[in-house]
Amino acid sequence: MTMEMKDSGSVVLTAYHPHSPARIPGMEQSFVQDIPPSHSPTSRKSLPRCRRINRMLSNESAPPPAFSRSNSQASMDSTSMEDFWCEVESIKESSEDGSEEATLLEFRPADEGELEAEWLQDAGLSTLISGAEEEDGQALLSTLTRTQAAAVQKRYNTYTQTLRKKNKHTVRDVRDIFGTNDSSPTFETVPVSPVPSNGIQLPGQKPVWKSVSSNSCLDCGLDKSSPSVTEELSYEVSFSESITVLPKTQEWPKNQRFRKEDSALPKFVVRKSRFGLTEVGDLSAEDMKKIRYLSLIELTAFYDALGVELKRNRAERVRGRENGLFGVPLTILLENDQKKVPGVKVPLIFQKLLLKLEETGLETEGILRVPGSASRVKNLHQELEAKFYEDTFDWDQVRNNDAAGLLKMFIRELPSPLFTVEYLPAFITLVEKISKIKLQLQALHLLIMLLPEANRDTAKAFLQFLKKVVANEGKNKMNLWNVSMIVAPNLFIYKGKRANQQEMQAAATTAHIVRLLIRYQDILWTVPSFLISQVRKMNEAAMNNSKRQLMFDKGVRKLLRRKTMERERPERPEGAVTFPPYLQSDIPEGVVRVYAPLHSKVSMAIQLNSQTKAKDILARFHCENSRGSSQNMRGQIQSLHEIGGNIGQHCLDPDAYMLDVYRANPQAEWVIKPKAS
Repeated sequence: MTMEMKDSGSVVLTAYHPHSPARIPGMEQSFVQDIPPSHSPTSRKSLPRCRRINRMLSNESAPPPAFSRSNSQASMDSTSMEDFWCEVESIKESSEDGSEEATLLEFRPADEGELEAEWLQDAGLSTLISGAEEEDGQALLSTLTRTQAAAVQKRYNTYTQTLRKKNKHTVRDVRDIFGTNDSSPTFETVPVSPVPSNGIQLPGQKPVWKSVSSNSCLDCGLDKSSPSVTEELSYEVSFSESITVLPKTQEWPKNQRFRKEDSALPKFVVRKSRFGLTEVGDLSAEDMKKIRYLSLIELTAFYDALGVELKRNRAERVRGRENGLFGVPLTILLENDQKKVPGVKVPLIFQKLLLKLEETGLETEGILRVPGSASRVKNLHQELEAKFYEDTFDWDQVRNNDAAGLLKMFIRELPSPLFTVEYLPAFITLVEKISKIKLQLQALHLLIMLLPEANRDTAKAFLQFLKKVVANEGKNKMNLWNVSMIVAPNLFIYKGKRANQQEMQAAATTAHIVRLLIRYQDILWTVPSFLISQVRKMNEAAMNNSKRQLMFDKGVRKLLRRKTMERERPERPEGAVTFPPYLQSDIPEGVVRVYAPLHSKVSMAIQLNSQTKAKDILARFHCENSRGSSQNMRGQIQSLHEIGGNIGQHCLDPDAYMLDVYRANPQAEWVIKPKAS
């Protein structure tokens, strides 16, 4: 183990690998080199490796380092790092005894230009590769900020230059695509002025902040014993645009030093604007797909602005099992689960393991850290595969530490890591190359937005559980750093993969990433407002393109004329299941018609003023329908949804000011219905 200490409150792990030489080139100091011959690793093979590592870190096996350090601090460093290496050893043993299938993801080198082509496709810009006039691609390009456009332009230039070198085929001149005289594509960028949280920038409007109250901001900070200094996060301007004020010559430290105390993490507050906050589950699947496109472009622009290379893995697809519980791709597992429970978003076995631990294991001392019996876990694994879907598995027989072992095994056995193969290097880079925690958090936020839906929902459930474990630290003796050290190798050393030297060097780095994920998870599940604004603009651009195209379709024009004639003879719909747009055609400015299909009173015209909130409309419907509400809605939490116009579907924050949302999307319909779980 090679470590470098700056002060008593910080530590950086530099390297450890059981097959690596005693000294790694480029290291300034090595505890391994200072170990006397009598304490060499070969003479202590009878000891468990994690215990040998602990001795290497402690004063038993090595002379005191040149700097001074208190014994209590030495013990804390030793114990915290031992947790990580013991977990790595446990993973290796599970793989070797056959309890885990050690299918490895093999990486293949990318040909020149292939990474750029994949990036353009993943960013929703395949139109730049195919040359087709795709409306979505053109609409996406029209929404880009200056830094985002520069990031796209850089990747496209690299791609086209590579193709010309290879002479694979004739590449269209960028002037034919973008209509410019320059040899590089020029994108029309959107202004960098602040935009409302969930809307479009209105002329002369500035974001309005509410006074601080118990629910006026999203508070993701520390416990009461933490420092009271807070830092406000802004979602109004893209992260890459705000980072351009940093000096271009700024150098990041080569070795990050992490203070393990919770107080080392700053307290962040996200203020609610008049549009409220939007969580990932509040938007339609189609709009979230666009959020992922924009997040990749923004993340790339963000890294470019910092002068950091955004690295991506390129892995061969490994075909996982198509049935069973462990080692099955998340998408296939969810498809199988949805046959049993329609609409489920987190695998049923994963939910059951979390529920078991939350009901009986949160107060168990050393939960997650203390391993269960390897033989019991193996037998439980086999029994679950055979009995889980038959509902004949006896959960009362499962001990808490064994359940924790099964939970970690499930994550490790996923054919593709929970945080995806492609972007694991980006997670590492955000800590190794970026020094400020605020900037790390912004990069992490975009990476979370990039996750596929199944990965994101599963990760959210897992992190919520880990937060509960940390909240019970007084009884289970598992603080934030302990939990992060245990979980990190399960997330970043996956599928029984042998940890190479680079991964071992990243031990403290990955633990810090997990710590950020747990501490700031409430922020990470919130969609940045500037991305929502870009989605609105993207949808508007697509609608405008569609309207122009429809003008040339005679068949469509005839259909529209027939529909217009039908609207002249309106009949009030019965049952209020669907509501045609003509019901809103003559509504005055500032008045919205709200529909509530599950209420006895199914619609209501409401005059908005500057203080009307979404929760006020909900309260009014609840009052009007308190006696005659439908049986279907009792016990369900109702929310106000913005549907159509420049958004697919958007569940509104109860604190959203409706007049502002209405002005951002005057063509929307407003429906009260249960929020998607």
